[in-house]
Amino acid sequence: MAQLWGGRFENSTDEKAYRFNASIGFDRRLFKEDIEGSLAHAAMLCKTGILSEEEGEAIREGLEGILRDLENGSLDISEEYEDIHSFVEATLTGRVGDAGKKLHTGRSRNDQVALDMKLFVRNALDSFDRDLKELQEVLLFLMEEHLETVMPGFTHLQKAQPVTLSHHLGAYFEMLIRDRSRLLSTRERLSECPLGSGALAGTTYPLDREFVAQKLSFPDGPTRNSMDSVSDRDFVIEFIFDLSLVMLHLSRFSEEIIIWNSDEYRFVELSDLYSTGSSIMPQKKNPDIAELVRGKTGRVYGDLMAMLTTMKAIPLAYDKDMQEDKESLFDAFDTARDCVTLFAAMLNTARFNKERMRQSAGRGFTNATDAADYLVKKGVPFRDAHSVTGRAVLRCIELGIGLEELPLEEYRLLSPVFDEDIYKAIALETCVSGRSTPGAPSEGSMRKNIEFYKSYLEKNNEQT
Repeated sequence: MAQLWGGRFENSTDEKAYRFNASIGFDRRLFKEDIEGSLAHAAMLCKTGILSEEEGEAIREGLEGILRDLENGSLDISEEYEDIHSFVEATLTGRVGDAGKKLHTGRSRNDQVALDMKLFVRNALDSFDRDLKELQEVLLFLMEEHLETVMPGFTHLQKAQPVTLSHHLGAYFEMLIRDRSRLLSTRERLSECPLGSGALAGTTYPLDREFVAQKLSFPDGPTRNSMDSVSDRDFVIEFIFDLSLVMLHLSRFSEEIIIWNSDEYRFVELSDLYSTGSSIMPQKKNPDIAELVRGKTGRVYGDLMAMLTTMKAIPLAYDKDMQEDKESLFDAFDTARDCVTLFAAMLNTARFNKERMRQSAGRGFTNATDAADYLVKKGVPFRDAHSVTGRAVLRCIELGIGLEELPLEEYRLLSPVFDEDIYKAIALETCVSGRSTPGAPSEGSMRKNIEFYKSYLEKNNEQT
């Protein structure tokens, strides 16, 4: 058992209790952040005269060597240590001697881990934002390719009005804009450095917290309240919430891909690279990636609920309950990132059946609203036009045809206003092109959106 405490204890901790208490099994992932923070802290201790230049140089070289050896695999993180902080400090002391024992001067593991977590979330957030941008790029490519691909739009999973695949995909692009905006907002609240808060009440050493904050790129300087600094995990909860909303959007999209991939729809065929088969049914080609994305959404929600529940009754300041933050954070981030990257690859290799989509739009009476609008434009009150068109749909159902196939004499039995131009008015291409208001699916409206999206991606190339 290797730990940073024990002087006031007469007996060693029970081995099972020690393992239960230890976090090295998962917080080992924070080694880069821990060393980065330690380098800044050591530089500050030298600047303020708490450490000599020789001690500071030895610590710097020792920490850089540990980081290099961990990254190249020549050094393993041993689980005999209680946590990553214990491992780094013990390894440093083993390499540079007594100078390593002075590194912890003026800090606690409480403010140390608060810093590590902020640095990790900041890095994870930036990385995840880039993943979302790549998914947006896939969507934008498909939107340009399918500006004229007519398909049914749905409400209540019933065919409603004709749209284009470009317009449908654009809805998800908009969701991702909001997702990236939320990530940026979360990052803005990662602007203060907690290091120097000590266990909860600061320290009597003359620390230069401004120097550390600047060295670690925290634009708003040090945190203002040491108790809040060590007990704050809002940023972890907020990041997992951001991930949860991304997963919600991916789950909705996955549900549609799964439906569209079914034999009843056949709107899309997924690549073999992102499909699986059945152990008993040779004909099967299953959309397992989309199904797993949909399923893993609940897992990320669980991580969010775990963090909310853990933090809901913790008194100030730090309590060991907060050690539970790491596994939830790591799991949510890893899961969401895998889902985004695999979903983008699956979408990028999918093939959309344009003809099948158009046929489906034509056979679902998606042009019924346009038939009603045709009557309104000829002076018929909308409520009457709605009723007449409803009866026309009923007649088509009886005959097993679509509105565009209903004979003119049948139309005129319903209303004398109908004329030959009804067929042009309800053609799917007319229905789509006529919807040219901002946000609608016409090619003109969508081209304006696409130009906006291109400009957005250029401006937000690396928004974080």
